[in-house]
Amino acid sequence: MRCLYCYNPEIVLGKGSKSFADCLAFLQTRKGLLDAVVLSGGECLMHKDIVSFAAAIKAMGFLVKVDTNGSRPKILKQLIAENIIDFVALDFKAMPASFEKITQSRLFVPFQQSLQFLIANTIAFEVRTTIHSELISDDELRAMVLFLDSEKYLGNYYIQHFRNDTSTISALPYSIRSSAEPKQLSTNRVKVVFRN
Repeated sequence: MRCLYCYNPEIVLGKGSKSFADCLAFLQTRKGLLDAVVLSGGECLMHKDIVSFAAAIKAMGFLVKVDTNGSRPKILKQLIAENIIDFVALDFKAMPASFEKITQSRLFVPFQQSLQFLIANTIAFEVRTTIHSELISDDELRAMVLFLDSEKYLGNYYIQHFRNDTSTISALPYSIRSSAEPKQLSTNRVKVVFRN
Protein backbone atom coordinates (compact mmCIF):
# COMPACT_ATOMS: atom_id res chain seq x y z
CA MET A 1 0.00 0.00 0.00
CA ARG A 2 0.95 3.61 -0.45
CA CYS A 3 -1.54 5.26 1.91
CA LEU A 4 -1.70 8.96 1.19
CA TYR A 5 -1.49 9.86 4.88
CA CYS A 6 1.31 7.40 5.79
CA TYR A 7 3.59 8.76 8.54
CA ASN A 8 6.50 6.53 7.54
CA PRO A 9 7.18 7.44 3.91
CA GLU A 10 10.91 6.79 4.26
CA ILE A 11 10.25 3.19 5.34
CA VAL A 12 7.58 2.58 2.71
CA LEU A 13 9.86 3.97 0.01
CA GLY A 14 12.77 1.78 1.16
CA LYS A 15 15.09 4.42 2.64
CA GLY A 16 17.27 3.33 5.53
CA SER A 17 17.53 -0.17 6.88
CA LYS A 18 18.83 -2.29 9.71
CA SER A 19 19.58 -5.95 9.28
CA PHE A 20 17.65 -8.54 11.27
CA ALA A 21 20.97 -9.57 12.85
CA ASP A 22 21.53 -5.98 14.05
CA CYS A 23 18.00 -5.81 15.46
CA LEU A 24 18.35 -9.13 17.27
CA ALA A 25 21.75 -8.09 18.68
CA PHE A 26 20.18 -4.88 20.00
CA LEU A 27 17.26 -6.77 21.53
CA GLN A 28 19.72 -9.13 23.22
CA THR A 29 20.97 -6.09 25.18
CA ARG A 30 17.41 -5.22 26.17
CA LYS A 31 16.37 -8.56 27.66
CA GLY A 32 14.95 -7.91 31.13
CA LEU A 33 14.50 -4.20 30.29
CA LEU A 34 11.80 -4.42 27.63
CA ASP A 35 8.70 -6.58 27.72
CA ALA A 36 7.62 -6.51 24.11
CA VAL A 37 8.54 -5.72 20.51
CA VAL A 38 6.23 -4.19 17.90
CA LEU A 39 6.74 -5.18 14.27
CA SER A 40 5.39 -2.37 12.14
CA GLY A 41 6.05 -0.69 8.83
CA GLY A 42 5.02 0.05 6.09
CA GLU A 43 3.76 -3.50 6.19
CA CYS A 44 5.98 -5.80 8.24
CA LEU A 45 4.35 -8.99 6.96
CA MET A 46 5.72 -8.31 3.47
CA HIS A 47 9.26 -9.25 4.50
CA LYS A 48 10.20 -12.72 3.28
CA ASP A 49 11.82 -13.64 6.61
CA ILE A 50 9.25 -12.12 8.96
CA VAL A 51 8.15 -15.48 10.43
CA SER A 52 11.66 -16.55 11.41
CA PHE A 53 12.49 -13.03 12.64
CA ALA A 54 9.37 -12.86 14.83
CA ALA A 55 10.06 -16.39 16.10
CA ALA A 56 13.60 -15.37 17.09
CA ILE A 57 12.25 -12.36 18.99
CA LYS A 58 9.67 -14.55 20.73
CA ALA A 59 12.38 -17.10 21.64
CA MET A 60 14.28 -14.30 23.41
CA GLY A 61 11.33 -13.98 25.80
CA PHE A 62 9.66 -10.88 24.36
CA LEU A 63 5.97 -10.51 23.67
CA VAL A 64 5.44 -9.75 19.98
CA LYS A 65 2.85 -7.37 18.52
CA VAL A 66 2.20 -6.97 14.80
CA ASP A 67 0.84 -3.76 13.25
CA THR A 68 -0.65 -4.80 9.91
CA ASN A 69 -2.86 -3.52 7.14
CA GLY A 70 -4.20 -7.05 6.71
CA SER A 71 -2.83 -7.52 3.20
CA ARG A 72 -1.03 -10.79 4.06
CA PRO A 73 -3.66 -13.03 5.71
CA LYS A 74 -1.69 -16.26 5.08
CA ILE A 75 1.37 -14.94 6.94
CA LEU A 76 -0.83 -13.62 9.74
CA LYS A 77 -2.47 -17.05 10.07
CA GLN A 78 0.93 -18.76 10.19
CA LEU A 79 2.24 -16.43 12.92
CA ILE A 80 -0.86 -17.08 15.01
CA ALA A 81 -0.95 -20.84 14.36
CA GLU A 82 2.68 -21.15 15.44
CA ASN A 83 2.07 -19.04 18.61
CA ILE A 84 4.69 -16.51 17.56
CA ILE A 85 2.70 -13.32 18.10
CA ASP A 86 0.68 -12.10 21.08
CA PHE A 87 -1.30 -9.13 19.77
CA VAL A 88 -2.39 -7.68 16.43
CA ALA A 89 -3.32 -4.11 15.54
CA LEU A 90 -5.30 -4.24 12.29
CA ASP A 91 -5.54 -1.05 10.25
CA PHE A 92 -8.94 -0.60 8.60
CA LYS A 93 -8.12 1.90 5.86
CA ALA A 94 -11.51 2.53 4.24
CA MET A 95 -14.60 0.97 2.74
CA PRO A 96 -14.19 -0.61 -0.72
CA ALA A 97 -15.39 2.53 -2.57
CA SER A 98 -12.56 4.65 -1.11
CA PHE A 99 -9.99 1.95 -0.38
CA GLU A 100 -8.07 2.09 -3.68
CA LYS A 101 -7.84 5.90 -3.67
CA ILE A 102 -6.55 6.04 -0.08
CA THR A 103 -4.18 3.04 -0.19
CA GLN A 104 -3.18 3.06 -3.87
CA SER A 105 -3.91 -0.69 -3.80
CA ARG A 106 -6.60 -3.26 -4.46
CA LEU A 107 -6.17 -5.14 -1.19
CA PHE A 108 -9.55 -4.78 0.51
CA VAL A 109 -10.39 -8.49 0.12
CA PRO A 110 -7.19 -9.66 1.87
CA PHE A 111 -7.88 -7.09 4.63
CA GLN A 112 -11.39 -8.53 5.05
CA GLN A 113 -9.98 -12.07 5.17
CA SER A 114 -7.54 -11.01 7.91
CA LEU A 115 -10.34 -9.36 9.87
CA GLN A 116 -12.55 -12.45 9.60
CA PHE A 117 -9.69 -14.71 10.68
CA LEU A 118 -8.92 -12.55 13.73
CA ILE A 119 -12.60 -12.44 14.73
CA ALA A 120 -12.77 -16.24 14.53
CA ASN A 121 -9.68 -16.75 16.70
CA THR A 122 -8.71 -16.11 20.30
CA ILE A 123 -5.65 -13.90 19.79
CA ALA A 124 -5.97 -10.41 21.29
CA PHE A 125 -6.38 -7.76 18.60
CA GLU A 126 -7.73 -4.31 17.90
CA VAL A 127 -9.06 -2.56 14.82
CA ARG A 128 -8.07 1.03 14.18
CA THR A 129 -8.39 3.71 11.52
CA THR A 130 -6.47 6.91 10.89
CA ILE A 131 -8.87 9.48 9.49
CA HIS A 132 -8.12 12.53 7.40
CA SER A 133 -11.15 14.78 6.82
CA GLU A 134 -10.47 15.01 3.08
CA LEU A 135 -10.31 11.22 2.72
CA ILE A 136 -12.86 9.79 5.18
CA SER A 137 -16.06 11.67 5.95
CA ASP A 138 -18.17 11.16 9.05
CA ASP A 139 -20.66 9.25 6.87
CA GLU A 140 -17.93 6.89 5.67
CA LEU A 141 -16.75 6.44 9.24
CA ARG A 142 -20.31 5.42 10.21
CA ALA A 143 -20.32 2.95 7.30
CA MET A 144 -17.02 1.49 8.56
CA VAL A 145 -18.48 0.97 12.04
CA LEU A 146 -21.53 -0.75 10.52
CA PHE A 147 -19.25 -2.92 8.37
CA LEU A 148 -17.35 -4.07 11.48
CA ASP A 149 -20.66 -4.75 13.20
CA SER A 150 -21.86 -6.80 10.21
CA GLU A 151 -18.65 -8.83 10.41
CA LYS A 152 -19.50 -9.53 14.09
CA TYR A 153 -16.47 -7.69 15.43
CA LEU A 154 -16.81 -7.28 19.20
CA GLY A 155 -14.65 -4.68 20.84
CA ASN A 156 -13.20 -1.23 20.62
CA TYR A 157 -12.72 0.44 17.28
CA TYR A 158 -9.97 3.02 17.68
CA ILE A 159 -10.13 6.19 15.60
CA GLN A 160 -6.89 8.14 15.28
CA HIS A 161 -7.07 11.62 13.81
CA PHE A 162 -4.48 12.52 11.22
CA ARG A 163 -1.60 14.60 12.60
CA ASN A 164 -1.19 17.69 10.44
CA ASP A 165 2.38 18.40 11.53
CA THR A 166 4.17 15.45 9.93
CA SER A 167 5.62 14.34 6.59
CA THR A 168 3.47 11.92 4.62
CA ILE A 169 3.61 10.09 1.30
CA SER A 170 1.27 12.57 -0.35
CA ALA A 171 0.87 16.30 0.22
CA LEU A 172 -2.52 16.60 1.88
CA PRO A 173 -4.56 19.65 2.87
CA TYR A 174 -5.13 20.43 6.53
CA SER A 175 -7.33 17.82 8.20
CA ILE A 176 -10.20 18.93 10.42
CA ARG A 177 -11.07 16.75 13.40
CA SER A 178 -14.27 14.76 13.09
CA SER A 179 -17.27 16.31 14.79
CA ALA A 180 -18.87 12.89 15.25
CA GLU A 181 -19.31 11.67 18.80
CA PRO A 182 -18.07 8.18 19.68
CA LYS A 183 -21.39 7.34 21.39
CA GLN A 184 -23.30 8.25 18.23
CA LEU A 185 -21.03 6.07 16.09
CA SER A 186 -20.93 3.03 18.39
CA THR A 187 -23.20 0.01 18.05
CA ASN A 188 -24.12 -2.73 20.54
CA ARG A 189 -21.08 -4.71 19.36
CA VAL A 190 -18.58 -2.03 18.34
CA LYS A 191 -17.47 0.69 20.74
CA VAL A 192 -15.84 3.63 18.97
CA VAL A 193 -12.93 5.22 20.86
CA PHE A 194 -11.13 8.36 19.69
CA ARG A 195 -7.47 8.03 20.60
CA ASN A 196 -6.14 11.55 20.16
